[in-house]
Amino acid sequence: MSEHRPVLLAMDFQEVIVGRGNGGAALANVNRAIAAARAAGVPVMFVRVAFRPGYPEVSANNAVFGRIGAAGDGMTQDSPATQLHADLDVRPGDPVILKRRVSAFSGSDLDVLLRGAGADALILAGLSTSGVVLSTLRQAADLDYALTVLSDACADADEEVHRVLTERVFPRQATVTTADDWIRTLA
Repeated sequence: MSEHRPVLLAMDFQEVIVGRGNGGAALANVNRAIAAARAAGVPVMFVRVAFRPGYPEVSANNAVFGRIGAAGDGMTQDSPATQLHADLDVRPGDPVILKRRVSAFSGSDLDVLLRGAGADALILAGLSTSGVVLSTLRQAADLDYALTVLSDACADADEEVHRVLTERVFPRQATVTTADDWIRTLA
């Protein structure tokens, strides 16, 4: 392992999201990465997106969340749909970050938790590649984190978008690898 102090972020592996596209395969891969991270002493943090009842955080101007707020479709923070997936390896005491936007940093306390952990590197896994992974990667790069994306622990409803992001866009700002290849770096 490098001299960095990494944190593994498992983002948006929620009941309502895992069933889309290749979410199940990404869930299995992130669980292997989580187990390896714990064994190597790498902190693991979990991120989920949800809103307060009545959606006061959601502007009608927001193209992504405006429809959700208008529909009132069960994306509140207490809704079963927004909870972390039952098969995700979350343990008591693991930090769970609640965010109100696409990026894991926006509307959350992620920055405070990462500073508290002394992190300077992030390992990213999440659903969806074109949503939380892309937005978080861009913001984390601007905050000077060293970045790794676990390509097979990410998924997107559009497989071609996932491929383009992981093969062409993300490598400009991050190391892109598979969960198993990253796990081998921990040994």
